[in-house]
Amino acid sequence: MTRVPAEDARIVTRERKTRETQIRLTLNLDGEGAVDVKTGIGFFDHMLTAFARHGLFDLSVTVQGDLEVDGHHTVEDTGLVLGAAMREALGDKASIERFGHAYVPMDESLVLAAVDLSGRPYLGFEGFRFDVPMVGAFDTSLTHEFFRAFSNECGCNLHLRALACGNAHHVIEAAFKATGRALRAAVRKDPRIKGIPSTKGTLA
Repeated sequence: MTRVPAEDARIVTRERKTRETQIRLTLNLDGEGAVDVKTGIGFFDHMLTAFARHGLFDLSVTVQGDLEVDGHHTVEDTGLVLGAAMREALGDKASIERFGHAYVPMDESLVLAAVDLSGRPYLGFEGFRFDVPMVGAFDTSLTHEFFRAFSNECGCNLHLRALACGNAHHVIEAAFKATGRALRAAVRKDPRIKGIPSTKGTLA
């Protein structure tokens, strides 16, 4: 059954076309974790799926990137588009919780994500050590690049802290899951919150 969006549905489609990447992305903040992701990098698909499933976001992403060079542009530009889509979907941010945090363990690894949808971009990325340079076709150093791009375009404070590091797959996956769960809390609307959740009256 196709769901008809309500008037206040927070659903956004964004596209980005450059000489390096072509991206089409649709994000529904009030979804059920339905995911359709094709970036050309299997492990990155897996991470975006984990992010959306644990955030309960419906997410559709199609990327054609210059993978003959490497995965950098594909991963970074996807972060830019996802961040921009989330910022647009949030609108004026009236009645949202604004803050969220989550701890996610993955066997020997443990990651904390804390987010403030403040309108001010900042990424804290601490404690991450990767035991291998690549997971499949994914360069582990691109983990930082993705979250930096996302936080810049979303306009959020995002702190990621690896409290325990082991297998690179595990600690990266914990970061994506924790971020999804933190954002799930932060974007949630509470009818008790009247207007913008800021003493300034705006979250620019």
